[in-house]
Amino acid sequence: SPVVVHPRPWGPDCDLSSGILRVTAKPQLLGLTLGDPAGIGPEICAKMLAQPDLPERPLVLGDPEVLHLAAKRLGLELALQSVDHPGAPVPEGTISVLSAGPAAASVTLGQVSKIAGEAAFGAIKAGIDYSMSGALAGIITAPINKEAFAAANIPFPGHTEMLAHYAKADVAMMLANSAIRTVLTTIHVPLRQAVDLITRENVLRAIRLAHHGAVALGHSDPRVAVAGLNPHAGEGRLFGDEDADEILPAIEDAKAEGIIASGPWPGDTVFMSARQGAFDVVVAQYHDQGLIPVKYMGLADGVNITLGLPFVRTSPDHGTAFDIAGQGIADPASLRTAFNYALQLRDAAMGMVQL
Repeated sequence: SPVVVHPRPWGPDCDLSSGILRVTAKPQLLGLTLGDPAGIGPEICAKMLAQPDLPERPLVLGDPEVLHLAAKRLGLELALQSVDHPGAPVPEGTISVLSAGPAAASVTLGQVSKIAGEAAFGAIKAGIDYSMSGALAGIITAPINKEAFAAANIPFPGHTEMLAHYAKADVAMMLANSAIRTVLTTIHVPLRQAVDLITRENVLRAIRLAHHGAVALGHSDPRVAVAGLNPHAGEGRLFGDEDADEILPAIEDAKAEGIIASGPWPGDTVFMSARQGAFDVVVAQYHDQGLIPVKYMGLADGVNITLGLPFVRTSPDHGTAFDIAGQGIADPASLRTAFNYALQLRDAAMGMVQL
C-alpha cells in the first residue's frame, strides 16, 4: 500500500503523474479555535493575532464577542469582521471571525462551566467540519478544559479523541519542541488500562504515524526510536513480557515496511539519546512517559500535533491555566509555535508528496 505523508489536506487540484502528488491549488486557509472561553485561550489568541510579523491570519472560530472582550482587556486594537463562511472577503488587515458554538461572553473567567464546554466544543466541531469539507486546510486549537467538557456532557476526554471520532481516522499524538519529538501509543487512559493497550498492532500504528509525521516535518528517512514499557525495556523478561512479546515484533514489522525503527530502548535514557541527535522521533508507550521529557524542557516552544488526520491540526502544549485567566499575563509563545508548525505542515502537504 502507498506510504502517504500525513496530514494531507489536498483536494481535486492535483497531478498524480509519475507517482508524485503535486498539489496545484493555492495554499488553503487555516482555522483557529478560541478554546475554553473561561481560560487563557481567547487571550493568547488575541495576543498572537496582534503580532505584526504573523505571516497570515487564520479564520477564528468561536464567539466573536469573547475574542473582542479579550482584546479589550489587553488594550489591543484588533479589526474583527464576522463572516458566515471560510474565505469570505474582508478588508485588508481585518481578522475574520466565524461564530461557532453558543454565546459565551458571560462566562466567569477561571471557572468550569457547562456553557464554556459547549462553546469550546462548538468551535472545534466547526473546525473539523470545515476541514473535512476542504474549506480549511486544518485547525490550530487553543486549550480546552476536560471538566468543562464533562459538565456539558461531551463524551470526549480531549481534542485528540474528538478529532479521531469525527474524522473517522486512526490518529496518534505527537508532542514536539526544538529538541525532542515524541509520539504516543496510548493517550488519555488510566495507566492500568494503558498497559493492556500496548499490543503489537497499536505499537506498529504509532511507529507508522511517527514515521509519517517526521517525514512531513522535513526528515526524508527519519530514525524512529521505540521506548520500552517496563524498566530497562523488560531486562530480558525479568521485568515483564510486553517489551519482548508486543513491542519488539511491532518494531520488526515496521522494519519490514522500510521504516528505520529501533528498540525497544529503556524509557529513562531514550529521550536523552534523541536530544543528542541519535533519533528523529521517539515512540512512547503511555502519556506521561512521552510528555514529561517534552514539557520538562519548557512549554514556550512545545506543540501538540495530531497525526493521521486528513487535515492539519496543532495546538499549544499547555492547558487553560484558569489560575491566571483574565490577568493579561498568559504567554502566547506556544500558540505561535503551533501556528508555525501548522503552516509548515500545510505547505509541505501542498507541495510535493512521494507516494
